Amino acid sequence: MPTLMETEEHKALRAAASALGKRYGRDYLTTVTQEGRYPDELWSEAAKLGYLGVNLPEAYGGGGGGIAELSIVLEELGAAGCPLLMLIVSPAICGTVIARFGTDTQKQQWLPGIAEGTRTMAFGITEPDAGSNSHRITTTARRDGADYLLTGRKVFVSGVDIADATLIVGRTADARTGTLKPCLFIVPRDAPGFERRPIDMEIQSAEKQFELTLDDVRLPADALVGDEDAGLLQLFAGLNPERVMTAAFAIGMGRHAVAKAVEYARDRTVWKTPIGAHQAIAHPLAQAHIDLELARLMMQKAAFLYDSGDDAAAGEAANMAKYAAGEACVKAVDQAVHTLGGNGLTREFGLGSLITAARVSRIAPVSREMILNYVSHQTLGLPKSY
Repeated sequence: MPTLMETEEHKALRAAASALGKRYGRDYLTTVTQEGRYPDELWSEAAKLGYLGVNLPEAYGGGGGGIAELSIVLEELGAAGCPLLMLIVSPAICGTVIARFGTDTQKQQWLPGIAEGTRTMAFGITEPDAGSNSHRITTTARRDGADYLLTGRKVFVSGVDIADATLIVGRTADARTGTLKPCLFIVPRDAPGFERRPIDMEIQSAEKQFELTLDDVRLPADALVGDEDAGLLQLFAGLNPERVMTAAFAIGMGRHAVAKAVEYARDRTVWKTPIGAHQAIAHPLAQAHIDLELARLMMQKAAFLYDSGDDAAAGEAANMAKYAAGEACVKAVDQAVHTLGGNGLTREFGLGSLITAARVSRIAPVSREMILNYVSHQTLGLPKSY
């Protein structure tokens, strides 16, 4: 089990990532989003400091750490009000999968660039009809000589417009049984037949969401990541870090909201008393803080298990961490807005937009109900309802 106390290295990383985040902050990210551009300055500086590739092997320019270190970076940037969504997608999901299962050529081609921030990779799994159910994915890859032809649709794919390639989850036929099994392909952004369409989202974010159409996209055999027969293992090698990092995203956002509310409750005076002195204000904020701290403990456990190579145990812990963090984040943001009253909905304080953003941590990358299903079946051994 991980120690309950962070190592000195982790404390130093947390302090340094926090300092970086505070140099940019919520106003920076809001401005970037309003201008319709990407937070390139923050991304580039984080790369220069070695934060983007902190989880990737040193042999390929990374920091040699794991998801534990990368989650610290994302949490602290989030607490400062400027989380980078693509940290989840490019180094955590795609970088991890390639580092664990990619060929030497794929590692050389992608990992140094991902680590130094000069290359990014998106991740496409969700489909209009299948959601994230890997057993119902209809994007298929069929052999055509030495090549693969990839056909299908994906939705809610983040950052495709800025990514050099997208790691696509498809299915290919088993030569022995004819049944379809999941597999992973690197699809370059300019591949013929690979088209993207932006999804008009209510939530405002620097990273846009896209629907993808793949119409007989021809890929060489070396676009396949890992073994065609080990697709599910490789897939969850990316999904567990995604859940841990989503927890970090949510915890950071929740901490940012609580900090704003605490600052306001200390200063805002009514009838000669700061409103933070009243238990109706103080207690819910204390509860929000406790829930965020508890969620972080489970996130640290999940990261430790994953980095230790215990994929099975990491799966349970990562789902639990994501669930706990999502719930804690939504409650923290809600309470922060209520603490500020009308000011909580003004642009000046920047909390109103988090009401919608916080819900993402309950929905993506897997809904809280599906996590409850997972725990019901996998942990408690209850029968499935579906």
